[in-house]
Amino acid sequence: MPIRMRSFSTAALCLGLLLLTPFVANATKVQEVRSPGGITAWLVREPKIPLLSVKFSFVGGASLDLPGRKGTANLVSGLLDEGAGPYNSLAFQTRLEDLAVRMSFSAGRDSFSGGLRTLSANRDAAFELLRLALNEPHFEAEAVERVRRQIITGLVEAQEDPGTIAAQLWFATAFPDHPYGLPGNGTIESVKAITADDLRGFLSRALALDRLTIGVVGDISAAELGPLLDKTFGALPASVATEPVPEIMPMGAGVLKVVRKSNPQSRVLFGGPGLKRDDADWYAAYVLNYVLGGGGFSSRLYEEVREKRGLAYSVYSYLYPLDHAAIHMGGVGTQNQRVGEALTVIKEQIALAGETGITEAELANAKTYLNGSFPLRLTSSGRIASLLLAIQRQKLGIDYMDRRASLINAVTMADIRRVAKRLLRPENLLTVVVGEPAGLSSSE
Repeated sequence: MPIRMRSFSTAALCLGLLLLTPFVANATKVQEVRSPGGITAWLVREPKIPLLSVKFSFVGGASLDLPGRKGTANLVSGLLDEGAGPYNSLAFQTRLEDLAVRMSFSAGRDSFSGGLRTLSANRDAAFELLRLALNEPHFEAEAVERVRRQIITGLVEAQEDPGTIAAQLWFATAFPDHPYGLPGNGTIESVKAITADDLRGFLSRALALDRLTIGVVGDISAAELGPLLDKTFGALPASVATEPVPEIMPMGAGVLKVVRKSNPQSRVLFGGPGLKRDDADWYAAYVLNYVLGGGGFSSRLYEEVREKRGLAYSVYSYLYPLDHAAIHMGGVGTQNQRVGEALTVIKEQIALAGETGITEAELANAKTYLNGSFPLRLTSSGRIASLLLAIQRQKLGIDYMDRRASLINAVTMADIRRVAKRLLRPENLLTVVVGEPAGLSSSE
């Protein structure tokens, strides 16, 4: 995103203070709002704080980039607030600042997303700026080249970052000839090749009402929100036809890839097939992964790799469900001389959990933590709006926040054992190491 050095207005300072204020809301009271024009959003109303947070996303982010133009979605995300409608880049940014409006856009593998935060008193003007950004962006030559240079600078720096190198190679190996296997931010060459017509072409493929999901939290009623939705999003096409992204399973089972890079430590990324979010075994896998490597200081991997052997400062695992693939991933960073030992311990722990599951005490502790920590995700309007967005995209139901604890509590030891045998299979892991790991070399 563009780097802007500006002084803060009084309104911006007020907005900043409000964003730091603990958000107290009945987060389970979610309303489905349907605008007069038929646009749907989920709303959590909180009239006590004069603030409004909006999160929205369109299905299809970097996966909609054309061949040879990877990074288009990312470049678009940095340009939508760089001039639109009657405002050039400077005027648009000045208007945002004067109104204390925070507007942002981002491009992921499966979605193109945006956010809007504003004081309630400025909401009509804020929504108008969002309408202009989505419907009438300028893509001025100066702004395009400035943001392009910033992205290319980041890509150049990323070429030296072990974590980025590992992730790009892992995905390229796991998903060859698939959009997931290509770098979402593009390459230096592809970003240089993107034209203003490419940027407009991406918007024509990505922004459509049948791809849109919206979450709103704050000081607004359903009756007030509906017309604003129509005004902001109503001019977008009802639908667009795009090439479907194929379903795919991660490949590379049992493969080890080593990228030689002079560094005292090696960065390791490992992963294999996971579970989609709508899989019947999702909650059992979620609890199981918490015990294995998702529980921070309390996980088995942390205990065995860090505490007992001092092999790494951090080690972790996580479930990564994409729209068209499912991954179970993990990572560790350790001294070059001890990479082999760390990988052996990690695979032993994955195999052990896969064969025997976890203990009753671990299951109980995982449930307690996962349910007890959930309210921490509801401490600001922005976080709640993001959660509303995720729940809709994952089709979890409008009452999900009320049901979540019961879904986790319903996981049994039998569920854990069944899912462990399905999920935790070290022979399925694709592993990438970036560094100078002693005694290790690529397997192919």
